[in-house]
Amino acid sequence: MQQAPVLPAVRGCASFARMACALRLSLAFLVIAALSSAAPICAADWPTRPVTVVVPFGPGGNTDMMARLAAAHLSAKFGQSFVVENRPSAGGALGTAQVAAAVADGYTLLFAAASMIVLTPQLQKLHFDPMKQLVPITNMGTGTQMLAIKRALPATTLPAFIAYAKANPGKLNFTVAGTQNISHLAPVLLFARAGIELLMVPAKSEPQAVSDLVSAAADLYFGNSSVLLAHANDDSVRLLAVGTAHRIAAAPDLPAIAETLPGFEFSSWNGFLAPAGTPEEVLTAVRNEVVSFARSRDISDRLTRLGIVPGGLTAEQSRAVFKKDFESFAAAIKAAGIDPVK
Repeated sequence: MQQAPVLPAVRGCASFARMACALRLSLAFLVIAALSSAAPICAADWPTRPVTVVVPFGPGGNTDMMARLAAAHLSAKFGQSFVVENRPSAGGALGTAQVAAAVADGYTLLFAAASMIVLTPQLQKLHFDPMKQLVPITNMGTGTQMLAIKRALPATTLPAFIAYAKANPGKLNFTVAGTQNISHLAPVLLFARAGIELLMVPAKSEPQAVSDLVSAAADLYFGNSSVLLAHANDDSVRLLAVGTAHRIAAAPDLPAIAETLPGFEFSSWNGFLAPAGTPEEVLTAVRNEVVSFARSRDISDRLTRLGIVPGGLTAEQSRAVFKKDFESFAAAIKAAGIDPVK
């Protein structure tokens, strides 16, 4: 039998090998191209389109004001619009959830108060975990609160008020700007630690709560310094103390509640957060600009006059604030007799 020629088969194999090699090279180039397009965003490449800044409150108020100031600054610095989108809901859950579920590409950011991260999850059953799905960038400022009483009461200091309340059990009341928030829970914890009892008379909003205090319908209110500072010289209102750990520049003569009740501290971190996984280059770019802006003379002075401590905390410092605030609110929820969500 005649043996079949070998050379054609060899040439065929060589041709096939070359084709296979070429195919592998093409696939390799495609993979490299795909990986390059999926590479982390560089700060120099971001943003190339408008950025949405979700605020989980309605327009107006300190959080919205600070968000709009920061958004305008970032728009000017980066040459792209940072568009504030208000998404109000109970506890800020709707807007917070929107950002937690957003693509982590730097084009959706959250500007919120710390209570959205540390209080709402203790009171509402959420389908997401804000502590895990959101990362803090930095804060624009920390809102402070003040303890105010009607001036007709004989007490002129917090220790004197506590003594007066103990001597008159069940005769004093306090108003709140809605329930299950800092204006409600902080004073309840204060009362528990001081060993006094006051009857709660809820108001629907802060303007109404302040009106009730000014008109003497309410004996006490724990509210935003930015609002209560305007009543510092009123004949009907007396400012007793601030809720921050230390005295504030806007009212240096007012003691901190912690000077009477050591460890007591309630304030409101307000700043930027992003979906977990957002490129670090983007987080750093935003953080650097916001810190510089918040600490600039004009903005720092403006915030300080409102009783807001200018921001600029690092991500680690912000997480420490969240941890402390979570524990403070947990203690206040227990003092208020509210069952936390499990």
